[in-house]
Amino acid sequence: MPDDLARRVRFDFIRYANCWEDAQLLFEALQPAGKRILSIASGGDNCLALVGEGAEVVAADLSRAQLACVDLKIAAIRELDYDDLLTFLGIRSATDRLAVFERRLRAALPEYAAEFWAERPNALAAGIVHAGKFEAYFRLFRTRVLPLIHGRRTVENLLLARDPGGRRDFYERRWNNRRWRLVFRLFFSRWVMGRFGRDPEFFRYVEGSVADRILARAEHALTTLPIHENPYLEYILTGNFARALPPYLEPARLARIRENLNRITLFEGPVEEAVGNFDGFNLSDIFEYLPPEAGEAVYGKLLEKARPGARLAYWNMLVPRSCPERFRSRVESLDELASRLFELDRAFFYRRFVVEETWG
Repeated sequence: MPDDLARRVRFDFIRYANCWEDAQLLFEALQPAGKRILSIASGGDNCLALVGEGAEVVAADLSRAQLACVDLKIAAIRELDYDDLLTFLGIRSATDRLAVFERRLRAALPEYAAEFWAERPNALAAGIVHAGKFEAYFRLFRTRVLPLIHGRRTVENLLLARDPGGRRDFYERRWNNRRWRLVFRLFFSRWVMGRFGRDPEFFRYVEGSVADRILARAEHALTTLPIHENPYLEYILTGNFARALPPYLEPARLARIRENLNRITLFEGPVEEAVGNFDGFNLSDIFEYLPPEAGEAVYGKLLEKARPGARLAYWNMLVPRSCPERFRSRVESLDELASRLFELDRAFFYRRFVVEETWG
């Protein structure tokens, strides 16, 4: 990858056990039914969700660890019934996950993935949706930081508040106190998030306050959007997906995923080197990790793989990135669609959602 990102960042462990981008935005942005989509693999959730919406997906990642995470989820979906799947993943309580892995899943995995997970019995025993560095960061927030601000009953009352007006009133009266704002800004600062959550290199091109931007988006998620339907917020505040499931695990979509698991292919390497042509691209927030000239090079290689009318969807978390000026004559920015979808984004870390379409 340009700018030697693979040399600057470690990719030998699971950074994200779940996808922390809202797949619901991708469904409308990419219109995946019947299309071939190139997607960042990450935890695999959104790649699988796109398969459940009728797409053929190539899931690409620099990290073999992330691909092992996707492979294990695929094997678990294929081999386990619904209740056993949620239990094995870590959403429901269990004491026999290692036995399930050895007895039912290990032989269904590629050799590299089987070896990867066999060397990590503690991650398997705890449930793989809790196995990432980013999930550990949220666990630290939930167990060590949040109790300094709000008690368990206050958290539960917020999660149960379904009326938008009531949520806003609760947030202003009970939640948004001085301690919340102070501790939030400290915990979600560039240094703390880089050290315990993401990677310091992911902040190389960030300017300004990281925490203030995330705090403003957190207020939107806590007051404007339905909390009881937000799996990302529920995990952060409670440590699991007890009431709101990620889109790929919703029963109807999961049934479609089971029927079409042969429509997902994994690719190890830079996303722009995946083979073939595509109707859509789920690019996570990869461009903000790169300097502009390197991002332009990656963008250009992806355009070479784009069929007429293909759409590119990606997020800006902290660094503004969009179609480089060089390619403006070949791409239309769908700003109105992107802005409307961004207002509905349940994963509240991001500052912008971008949707672009190649000219037909």
